[in-house]
This record gives sequence, structure tokens and C-alpha cells, in this order.
Amino acid sequence: MAELTNPSEIARETLRRLAMSRTPPTPDNYLRIYHEIAGSTPTETAFPEAFVRQLARQLPRNNAERTRLARQLEQALAARDASAAQAALNAYFDQLSAEETPAWNELIPQLIRQWEGRQLGWTTARKRDSLNRVLNAGDSNALFARLQALLRAWDQAPIDPELPAPEFEARAPTLAPLVTGLNPAPTLAAAGTDDGIAQALRDLLLLTLQSVVPAFLADHPELIQDAGLIADLARRASDGATLAVIGQQLRKFAHRIEMTAGEAAEVRAGLLELLRLLLQNIDELVLDDQWLQGQIAILRDIVDKPATPRIIDDAEQRLKEVIYKQSQLKHNLVQAQTQLKTMLAGFVDQLASFAASTGSYHDKMGACAQRISAARDITEIGPLLDEVMAETRSIQFKAEQSRGELIAAQQRAMTAEAQIAAMQQALDEASRLVRHDQLTGALNRRGLEEVFQREIARCERYQCPACLALLDIDNFKRLNDTLGHQVGDEALVQLTRVVREHLRPQDTLARYGGEEFVIILPDTELEQAEQALVRLQRELTRAFFMAGEQRVVVTFSAGVTPRRAGEHLEQVLTRADAAMYEAKQAGKNRVVTRDV
Repeated sequence: MAELTNPSEIARETLRRLAMSRTPPTPDNYLRIYHEIAGSTPTETAFPEAFVRQLARQLPRNNAERTRLARQLEQALAARDASAAQAALNAYFDQLSAEETPAWNELIPQLIRQWEGRQLGWTTARKRDSLNRVLNAGDSNALFARLQALLRAWDQAPIDPELPAPEFEARAPTLAPLVTGLNPAPTLAAAGTDDGIAQALRDLLLLTLQSVVPAFLADHPELIQDAGLIADLARRASDGATLAVIGQQLRKFAHRIEMTAGEAAEVRAGLLELLRLLLQNIDELVLDDQWLQGQIAILRDIVDKPATPRIIDDAEQRLKEVIYKQSQLKHNLVQAQTQLKTMLAGFVDQLASFAASTGSYHDKMGACAQRISAARDITEIGPLLDEVMAETRSIQFKAEQSRGELIAAQQRAMTAEAQIAAMQQALDEASRLVRHDQLTGALNRRGLEEVFQREIARCERYQCPACLALLDIDNFKRLNDTLGHQVGDEALVQLTRVVREHLRPQDTLARYGGEEFVIILPDTELEQAEQALVRLQRELTRAFFMAGEQRVVVTFSAGVTPRRAGEHLEQVLTRADAAMYEAKQAGKNRVVTRDV
């Protein structure tokens, strides 16, 4: 082997020899082997900062722990702390020695065995799909762990040697053959000592397997069928051996549900990432439309939040608005392009006609000039001059006609431009009529009506209460008159921001008009709604903002009322408005409730 002189090459060779000889990677062992390779004599010298810096840059950082320790080493080197750098380097090598190399030689035979096995509920196609998802793991350690989890799921699945193929759907609807040869667990066998408790537990288990579990596994009929089979076995259980089988099957079933939930979470995360990429692409394509860019930004914020049915519905409505605006813009663009093409074609035709007339005029003028040159007396020139004048008047008329047509085309172009501008203005006006208020981003009246209907339908379906609060900013007119409308707008935005930060995800905020806002609070009793509004008042007074040199504190008065069965939005709002007016009369910055 050639003698190594480059420090980095010596360092790599040192690490290789440490690994090959399974020598603990302590600093002393590393230094000893390093000097053996370099042919140098170890001496008590100053801390080799330059070498350690170079080593730190080449340390593997293929997992979170290695990255963290490598950063600690870099920070210690930046601070020129030799002891801290040595400690960080020791910790890195200790972590390397603590890591166990995955036992692939043991895992692969297990994989082959389980693949060839016949597990109930695991068809060959299902195994292939699960294995493909596991193989998507980028890190080798993560791949090893996921393969182990998959093999455990296959191993824990019940085996029926009577089946020619592991098709769960083709088997008889019973798990009775599985009880043969199994020994009962002592704890489960003792469950029959109290018939009342045993029956109660059996009923709870049947309720869970027949009602609760299927509600969460609508997309997995094979798991629903498994739950039904376990429930059937539990219904007929009469001894400890059968109970032992039920416990075993429940553990396997729980593990399969865990695997399914993990896969569903990965799919959901992938779909959200695709939606983020789509929004990013739309945002980059749209350059001039600020409204559309704002809607996309709000939609991106919604997507980044934890998914709930309400958030998904809000995202769906906003995406519909974006698609509507895009379709309108595309229609306007196509119309403008068509009109422009028509005007350009007419302009080219006019130019061609004028050029042809001009060419004919030049030809006639040339012929007249030749005839004038050949004339012998003045009497022959007179008729030629008349012909020249006639042709000149004709070309002049055609030139004026072409000029008039070109001016008319220009006017049509200006009219088309004005029409497109008017259409854009009308489109912007239509944008203001969608579900969200442009200034605050809260729902407008139209959005409030849609959300109210949806939330009330949900509350009636689940028999849960709902309350509505009407807020009005105190002294808003005086705020506008003294500090200006810009400060008034900032106060509206400030109120919206604070309310959103301190409300629950299922609560809805809408701007009802001017300085009035409405909050829908589903699953909320009247007393709880009152407490929530008082808490909002307290948080809002803390979140002041500056208008020049003046500190602005925003307060509001609110009326809160429950929604009764059969009531429409206007009926509830009327009662909340009366309560809000009472809060104003009582001194403002108050919350008043009204039950009837």
C-alpha cells in the first residue's frame, strides 16, 4: 500500500481500520492508529484544530443524531474550546460504536419465509403493495425498522393451512378452527368467574367491533370483515380457551389497524404536499392579479394547518373561488386576443389595399409622363393633364378613405380596451362578493350564511348545542374621525387576528358589516360562549397597536345567544343584536347574554 501523506486520506484510512478491527473508536485508539498510518510519533502538542476542522467537515451526517453531534463539534471549534471539541468528537464516536449494523442476513430469510406463508387477510397482491410502500424509505435504518414491523404484522396474522390461497374473503365466516391446540391464558380463563362483569365486557367488545371500528375503516372492508369475525367468536365464547384466542386475535387486529393508520397518514401527507406544489405553481404563474395571489396565500395557510372537516370545507370553498377567478381571467384574455387579431387583420387589409392603389397610381403617372414627353403641341397635353388630375383626386379620395378606416379601427381598439378594463372592474367587484372579506380575510355575509347552515345541520345531526355572538367595536366612528380610516382598517384587522388566534378551530368568524362581526360557536353552551367572549376581550386589550405616537387599544361589546331548534340565522342575529345593544348601553366593553 502506498504511503499516505494527505491528512484527510490518513483520517479516512484510520476510520476504516477502526471499523475493520472492531476497535472502540476512542480518541486514544484513533490517535494511535493515525500515527501508525502516518509514520509519525505521537507527542503532547496543542489541540490539532485545523485537522479536527477538516475531520468535522467529512463526518457522516446521514441521521439526526450524527448531525446534532457534528454541529456540536463545529460550534466548539468556532468557539475555540478544545475540551468541548474533544468531548463532542468523543460523543460522535461513541454514538458510532453504539449503532448496531442492521442484521440483514437474518431479516431477509424471514422476509422470504413470511412471503411464502399463507396468512389470513394477506393476499399476495396486498403483500406486494405493503412491501412497495416500505421500500420507499430512503434511510437504511428506517427501511430495516419498517421491514421488521411489516414482518411482525405478517407473522401475527392467523394461519390456516387448509386454505389453498390466503384469500380472506374465501374462508368460512368463523374463527373456530383457530382455537384448536391453543392453551388458555390464566388471566383470561379467570374472566368467567364473574358472569355479570364478563357479560358487560363482552357487550362492550361487541359494540366496539361492530359499531365503532367499522365507522373508522370504511375504506378497508377486509379489516371490517376481520372485526366481524372476531365479534362472532366473542359472541359464542364460553370458555377460557376461546377467550385466549380472542385476546390473541385482538392484538393482531390492533397491530394491523396501526399499520393501516400509518399508511393513511402517509397518503394524507403526500396529498397535502401535492396540493402545496399546485398552489405554488399557480402563484408563480399569476403575476398581476393581487386578489388571486392573496387568495392563494390564504389557501396555503389553511392547508398548512391540521386537517379538520371545517378547514377542508373552507379550503374547498376558497379553491372554488380561485378556479372561478381563473376561468374569468382566461375568458377575458381569449376575448381580448380575438379582438386584437381582428383589428390587426383589418389594419393589414387596409395597408394592402392602399399599397395596391398607390402602385396603380404610380404606374398611371409614369404612363402620363411618357405621353406628355411625346406630345408635339399643347393641345395634346391638355387631356393628359385632366387625366392626371382625375387620378390624383381618386388616390386622394382613397387615401382619405383609408385614413378614416384606420382611425375607426383605432377607435374600435380603444373601445375594446375600455370594455376589457370595465370587465376587469366588474370581475373585481364580483370578487368582493365571494365568501371572504378582502380587508380582514374573515367570512362575509354570504360566507356566514353558508357556514351557519352547515354548522347547524351538523349540530342537529349530533344533537349538540350552538351559540352565536355579535361583536361591535366600541367608539369606531370616533377612531376613524380622529386617527383616520387607515387606523380604522388596522383596528378591524387587529380584531380579526386576535379572535382567530384565541378561538377554537371549529369556531367561525365573519364580518357582518362595518365594524360588526359574528362568531359561530358550535358544541358550546351559553355559559361557555360567554366565557369565551370575555376571554377575547381580555386578549384584545393586551394586543394594542401604535398609530404614529399614539397607542390604540381596541375593545368591543358583544351579545351572545344560543340557537334554538328551527331558528334561522336572522332570528338568532336579532336576539344577539338586542343583547349587544344592551352591552353598549351598560357601558361598552361588555358581554351580555340573552337566552330567549
